[in-house]
Amino acid sequence: MKLRYQNSYQTVPLQQVRIKDTFWTKYRKLVKDTVIPYQWEALNDRIKDAEPSFAIRNFKIAAGRIEGEFGGMVFQDSDVAKWLEAVGYSLSIQEDPDLEKTADEVIDLVVEAQHEDGYLNTYYTIKEPGKRWTNLYECHEMYCAGHMIEAAVAYYRSTGKRKLLDAMCRFADHIEERFGVEPGKIRGYDGHQEIELALIKLYQVTKNEKYLKLSQFFIDERGKDPHFFVEEWEERGKTTHWGGGIIPAPKYPTYNQAHVPVREQKEAVGHSVRAVYMYSAMADLVKFTNDESLYEACNRLWKNMINKQMYITGGIGSTYQGEAFTFDYDLPNDTNYAETCASIGLIFFAQRMLQLEAKGEYADAMEKALYNNVIAGMSVDGKHYFYVNPLEVLPEASEKDPGKRHVKPVRQKWYGCSCCPPNVARLIASLGEYIYTKNEDTLFTHLYIGSETNVTLAQGKVNLVMDSEYEWNGKVQISVNPEQTCSFTLAYRVPGWSSGVKFAVNGQEINPEIVDGYAYIHRQWHKGDQVELQMDIESHRLYAHPEVRANAGKTVLQRGPFVYCLEEADNGKTLGSIMLPAGALLMDRFDPLILDGVVIIEADAVKEEKSDWEQTLYRKKQKVLEQKRIKAIPYYAWGNREPGEMSVWIRERQ
Repeated sequence: MKLRYQNSYQTVPLQQVRIKDTFWTKYRKLVKDTVIPYQWEALNDRIKDAEPSFAIRNFKIAAGRIEGEFGGMVFQDSDVAKWLEAVGYSLSIQEDPDLEKTADEVIDLVVEAQHEDGYLNTYYTIKEPGKRWTNLYECHEMYCAGHMIEAAVAYYRSTGKRKLLDAMCRFADHIEERFGVEPGKIRGYDGHQEIELALIKLYQVTKNEKYLKLSQFFIDERGKDPHFFVEEWEERGKTTHWGGGIIPAPKYPTYNQAHVPVREQKEAVGHSVRAVYMYSAMADLVKFTNDESLYEACNRLWKNMINKQMYITGGIGSTYQGEAFTFDYDLPNDTNYAETCASIGLIFFAQRMLQLEAKGEYADAMEKALYNNVIAGMSVDGKHYFYVNPLEVLPEASEKDPGKRHVKPVRQKWYGCSCCPPNVARLIASLGEYIYTKNEDTLFTHLYIGSETNVTLAQGKVNLVMDSEYEWNGKVQISVNPEQTCSFTLAYRVPGWSSGVKFAVNGQEINPEIVDGYAYIHRQWHKGDQVELQMDIESHRLYAHPEVRANAGKTVLQRGPFVYCLEEADNGKTLGSIMLPAGALLMDRFDPLILDGVVIIEADAVKEEKSDWEQTLYRKKQKVLEQKRIKAIPYYAWGNREPGEMSVWIRERQ
């Protein structure tokens, strides 16, 4: 019997996609030329006035090259792993002997730090050598392992070098020997999901089914009674990694998505990064095991998250307490978290759902998170980063309000907990993997990023060249070049933000069948055939569900895939006093003076005048309104000028 999901839609490998795009090429170049070298300096504690990383130093101590104490967070190893993964992707795109040499030296160091039994973790090697696997709830051992496994797979695929891959196979074997349902093994799982999706990648490259089964064990075991985290807490003397003596028992923690078995979970809860990493692994397992109940859980959790708990920018996680989801429609703008890593995890989840089903809603969410929340997490110079991505900022509140200290008005050089910067680097470096998927006779385009790809369908080899002005004017042109004339299908996403898309083949307008957000063009293709798409990219307003209290009476501006915001640099202070009339015309134009040039949206609005306000806090007299020409910029571009107020949502005047 043919499995329903197995190999339904395959991603086109990174090595088969070359990006050449008017918007994204600069980001790819930035990651290669600036971000990867800068982050290497940060990992070695060589960035002036930045928080130290300790990451490379920890590996040197664990390897016995130097003496010293462990530094940084318990999961510091993962920063090195994500950096190596980004390097692997970068080398897939362009050879760089110097960078490869540096990476090989890091891999030598990592392998030196590995124990003979395969175990690898600098914290437990240096700080608590006798306590490995005793605090999975808090100490991220498998999280670090998972990231290093992902790095090993990426580096092997790009260079063919096996040293790190073989080391991570030994580590995975070590974990498999100690965890499972068999007598004498630990029936547990990590507090921070990551190992699950990494093991599936390891399975894909090695074809060793025990790695797939181990991932499945961690997913299946999660949330069962008796509760593992409680048992573990009792065994270690009811203490915590963070000190302070005996602590209360973990009580079926929604924070770790371990409150009930995963197939019974109905809504996104807890730490948002942990959640979407776990959902990504669940979707992967559906593909390889044909587990319908697991698919139903993925679908249910996806719909809850996207339809009730996602910000307009593609951010998830509405509270800084636990970096977590709260409840449906609770989406505050000025205290939210929307961690960069969480949106990257959302993109992982969306990509995997697209491998199960070709539905535009997955690619729409992937695009929303990528074009807004993710790239907002990094400055245009590649050397400053947001961990938190708010939708409203008042610099004085960030400085003086304890409840808003996590909201930064400027990006930071580095963080003591610096999971987000290398996560951005590895995503952008691997961006080619997110553009296309294929099955036997259909090539799907999910993101309109200018690129060239070579794929093999059942009918033969096909070369496609996509020239895209998508972000600027909504125009996309594809040159189709089959090795020989043959019939197959090209499927193109109809973006959810566009009110219409026009299609043409060789200059003749067509009306393709549209199913679940994709337009299917099936015909006999000849070398040099041209497909043209023209999206309706006009600026428009969006509104939030009535239960989103923070946005009552407000609107947000969008053009193409970009959500827009107001900044103090263009509109003055007290952005909250600006009101956009319901009938105001939205006008967009290219502004070469902002960053390297962006399309701005302008409109005639009104602002509450304060010059006639007496020296009193309240009064009976109505406020006086003055005319105000407002200027909105893409959200991803905010925070690259002088620090000031920022707001995504704008009050609307009826």
